[in-house]
Amino acid sequence: MGRGRQKAKATKQARDIKYYSPSTDYAALERELGSQASHSSHRYTDDSEPDYSEYEDKYADQFADDDDDEGSRRIG
Repeated sequence: MGRGRQKAKATKQARDIKYYSPSTDYAALERELGSQASHSSHRYTDDSEPDYSEYEDKYADQFADDDDDEGSRRIG
């Protein structure tokens, strides 16, 4: 197959894919989305992140706050 025929075939396939619109069953989609709404709160909870709240201020006194001297910095 020559380059011209190959390009024409690729163009035809791309056009077919671009303008392809399957029939959508909106009732089935609504049922599917409706059934997932009741389970959504259980599905997306992330319990893998540990609780670091006990370490929040444990080491705060060892390090100086850089935000306090924001205006005294020289740039240049």
